[in-house]
Amino acid sequence: MIRRGLGGLLVSFCCLGSAMAAGPTCSRSFTLALHDHGLLYSVDTDSGIDKDIADELIRRSGCQIRVNLMSRARIWKLIESGALDFSLSGIADNERNQYADFAWYFRDKYYLLVRKDAGVRQPADFEHNSQFQLGVIRSFRYSESANQLVDTLSAENRVTQAGGLDPLYQALLLRRIQGMIIEPFDYPAIDDKKIRDVTTIVAFNDPSVPHGLIMSKRALPAAEREKWRALVNEMRADGTVQRIFEKYFKPDLAAAMVNFPTPP
Repeated sequence: MIRRGLGGLLVSFCCLGSAMAAGPTCSRSFTLALHDHGLLYSVDTDSGIDKDIADELIRRSGCQIRVNLMSRARIWKLIESGALDFSLSGIADNERNQYADFAWYFRDKYYLLVRKDAGVRQPADFEHNSQFQLGVIRSFRYSESANQLVDTLSAENRVTQAGGLDPLYQALLLRRIQGMIIEPFDYPAIDDKKIRDVTTIVAFNDPSVPHGLIMSKRALPAAEREKWRALVNEMRADGTVQRIFEKYFKPDLAAAMVNFPTPP
């Protein structure tokens, strides 16, 4: 059932099965937040990779989890405070590691989507033109070189922040920004003719970045976080995660994103 109200989109799921003895302890109802971001989750279609991952976690755990739609900025604040148990497709950094734990299920690379008329062939070209403005989603972090670019331009007042992708695409079309950072989940929007005709993609020379289930350290004891991590690892090992990704990507790209050594 879907309800729209002051809290946004609220979806309540309750798994019919009972949890395995070694699985998470379902002593209370949990909370999990999705964010509207391309193929990860679309509020317009109520579908996406992260929703499928959430459904599978609920099914396997046997726990009741209320799934909410939130901005990424709000998600991280609530994870830190312990008011939110889980979110999905999160990446770690030193600050987040203080209050969040992760269970990795895919990795991908980040790219710079730039206007063709900007003449950018590498990220340094963007950085060195003081007239160029970069668009980012508020509270997003990326790969190492992408983060360095964002931080450098932020210090120069050359970063425009938005709550999601759509305002950034519009700003790009209107020349209010000359570039934005994207990942494979954003490809369908880039295929829109208006965007495709005026943009090109520039790669950051960074390795793929692990993404995973975000678990609040304040809300979940370490032993329980290990149980949820085991569920994610089980989904990877039995091919469930790859099958989910193959619904949205070609098999070779899906395999490249989900098959990797689990980071420590």
